[in-house]
Amino acid sequence: MFVAFLCGSAALREMPLPGPERAVNPRALNRALLERQMLLRRESLTAAEAVGRLAGMQAQSPTAPYVGLWTRLEGFDAAELSRLIVDRAVVRIALMRSTIHLVTARDCLAFRPVVQPALERELKGARARALAGLDLREVAEAGRAILEATPLGWTELGARLARRWPDRDPEALASTVRARLALVQLPPRGVWGAGGRAVHTTAEAWLGRPVSDDPSPDAMVLRCLAAFGPATVADVQSWSGVPRLREAVERLRPGLMVFRDARGTEIFDLPDAPRPDADTPAPPRFLPEYDNLLLSHADRARVIPAEHAARVSASLGRPMFLLDGFVRGSWKVERERGTASLVIAPFAPLVGEDRTLLAEEGARLLAFAAQTDTVGDIRFAA
Repeated sequence: MFVAFLCGSAALREMPLPGPERAVNPRALNRALLERQMLLRRESLTAAEAVGRLAGMQAQSPTAPYVGLWTRLEGFDAAELSRLIVDRAVVRIALMRSTIHLVTARDCLAFRPVVQPALERELKGARARALAGLDLREVAEAGRAILEATPLGWTELGARLARRWPDRDPEALASTVRARLALVQLPPRGVWGAGGRAVHTTAEAWLGRPVSDDPSPDAMVLRCLAAFGPATVADVQSWSGVPRLREAVERLRPGLMVFRDARGTEIFDLPDAPRPDADTPAPPRFLPEYDNLLLSHADRARVIPAEHAARVSASLGRPMFLLDGFVRGSWKVERERGTASLVIAPFAPLVGEDRTLLAEEGARLLAFAAQTDTVGDIRFAA
């Protein structure tokens, strides 16, 4: 069953070779992605199950995962996700693409060693001169001792480390600890309606379990295919931020299905993964800022139309909405004097049923996102 592959089942590798490579319909790629991202219909899952199925959710905006789960789950309650954060069942940590993700505790411990080379490369690329001659392991262990005793923000951590290395840039010292250790952000950061600045401790201290010592990317590649497939090698690298994954995909090839896109590029997938018909209806959906749906492929044409690509790329920090499965505009909640209003900004004029259905979904979004504010109106920007 498909659910088995969500956990990276080794059984994949024992499956026989698939048949001849097949061409894939570009629109079918869109529908397969929407199905796996739970955007064709809302699913009846717990918040923890959904975060696991998605292989994590980008969360540099603390409220983004709440909107992301609201748009994917039936009857989602923000309090449920807040409890998971407080209870340490899910955590906020820098992982894929070196950005803050909300992941299950299990995935935190499993994914972190896989992305270590990317974090290390980023550190040395950005801080090479500032760190020259330093024993980075010594800096990291000093940071561990500090943060496991007292969770701190980056500025405070850098200042503490600078007491020991006074001739070094405090920011570079803190960056070394971030790159070398699995550091999680602690609540109330990420708790719905609570706010709070980012303070950190180690995943081991917070979760009471060690980080995996297995840096093999194979299981993580399978999780990517389950959540974002079918995908090329470049797509998997874009999602994870980890380079040179061709070797891992080749190890897994005997158990994967292989397609080709219109340019002849190989696209890989799990045999039992859902691949809906290209004509499957896709309802309007509102996505939070930096949703992984928009960031996890080298070729984003499966969700971003060519005519809007430049505009979307320039404004990825804005929440987007989908019509017929593709990005068609942005949205925002404006708050004034205790009233929350929804502003929808389409990239092109909306007509007929599209506008009506989007407004209906927008009303449901506003009722959720308003929190303690009075629910205001819905406006379409010119």
